[in-house]
Amino acid sequence: MSPRQKQRLYVVIAVIIAAFLIIGFAMFASRDNLNLYYSPEQVHNGEAPLEKTIRVGGLVVPGSLHKGADTLAVEFALVDGSSEQIIVAYDGILPDLFREGQGIIAKGVLVEGNQFVADEILAKHDEEYMPPEVAATLESQGHRFKEKDI
Repeated sequence: MSPRQKQRLYVVIAVIIAAFLIIGFAMFASRDNLNLYYSPEQVHNGEAPLEKTIRVGGLVVPGSLHKGADTLAVEFALVDGSSEQIIVAYDGILPDLFREGQGIIAKGVLVEGNQFVADEILAKHDEEYMPPEVAATLESQGHRFKEKDI
């Protein structure tokens, strides 16, 4: 092998190693930014990790919304069509379209059992929309929707 060919080989090997390092660092950096979705039934069954940022979604149980007297703190229950409920605590301004009985997605941390502390609440944007993850979970529980419900 001539010196020129050796030099090219070293450059190619260096580029390949650099590419693997960049891909590895990118994957390492993004692993904590991944927010997986869990249904209330999955949370109740222990499939959701504790103390890690996740998303949960379902329907707000009618009559479960409790607002703080002098604070923005709220607490409500989420259900996904099964009998399993999780309690969501949120301290902040709720979206304008947030109502009992509608589908929402909450991003936050599962602290224990079925207690979830949310740092963001996402509500539907009109009366005909339901988040796709919530709709899929409800359908898997046996609920059927008309096309306009989803």
